[in-house]
Amino acid sequence: MKLVTYQIDRFPVSLGVVNISETFIYPLKSLEIDYKTMEELIAKISEGEMQRIAYGALQEPDAVPGAAPFSQVRLLAPIPHPGRDIICLGINYMAHAEESARYKNQDFDGQRPYAVYFSKRANEAVNPGGNIISHEDLVDSLDYEAELAVIIGKEAKNVPIDQVKHYIFGYTILNDVSARNIQNRHKQWFFGKSLDGFLPMGPCIVTADAIPYPPALSIQSKVNGELRQDSNTSLLIFGIDHVVSELSRGMTLKPGTIISMGTPAGVGMGFDPPRFLKPGDTVECVIEGIGTLSNQVV
Repeated sequence: MKLVTYQIDRFPVSLGVVNISETFIYPLKSLEIDYKTMEELIAKISEGEMQRIAYGALQEPDAVPGAAPFSQVRLLAPIPHPGRDIICLGINYMAHAEESARYKNQDFDGQRPYAVYFSKRANEAVNPGGNIISHEDLVDSLDYEAELAVIIGKEAKNVPIDQVKHYIFGYTILNDVSARNIQNRHKQWFFGKSLDGFLPMGPCIVTADAIPYPPALSIQSKVNGELRQDSNTSLLIFGIDHVVSELSRGMTLKPGTIISMGTPAGVGMGFDPPRFLKPGDTVECVIEGIGTLSNQVV
């Protein structure tokens, strides 16, 4: 099922579930599920409550108090204010590793023996339909990166590889917006990937039970309707099992932790010459089974 954070007019922000026909959003409160934020829901929800939501999503709209058609709803990022920075994977598709090396004029031997981890500051996520800030006073090479993001569902410490799937709450789409000039100037990625407006997320969280594990999903990005990235999450160099198990050996992953699994080839810096974003551009990140995350550069 698909869980969302949303708002109607100036009413308070609500949590909801997308109905089976994907035409309406049902407020969780109408199903007697009353969590204030998505992070609270992830940390505390019981299996019985999850089943109640799934059953509720099957009902007809006129049977659910407060059911709202998508046309009346403003979707927010499913986790608008993440409680901790996003854990990100760098160069986790082989073709992207190759294009990254070309952009930097570096040799690439095709070997990726260890995963590359970095963090992305997450003061506030950008809503579906929200704006990516271009920061033209700082950035001359604004780039997009469509990524599958994994959301941890329960505290994970020393998790064996064959048990990782039991720790996954669900999945969403993240655009790891990047300022390449800042990223390369500082020789690390934190600043160049953490500017305000660099964390588009959404449009929903798809619960783990809705997608066969491990996810083998089409992943694409489009700029102004032009297809740029076109790959599949089955091509990850380091998959979810490896990443969660490895990280959990040395750190405790709390419920609600977001791990963004890296981006495939086709980002702006991969073209010759590079094709970076500019104000007025619209970026769509599309992942099979989750949806489309669309944002405009301003």
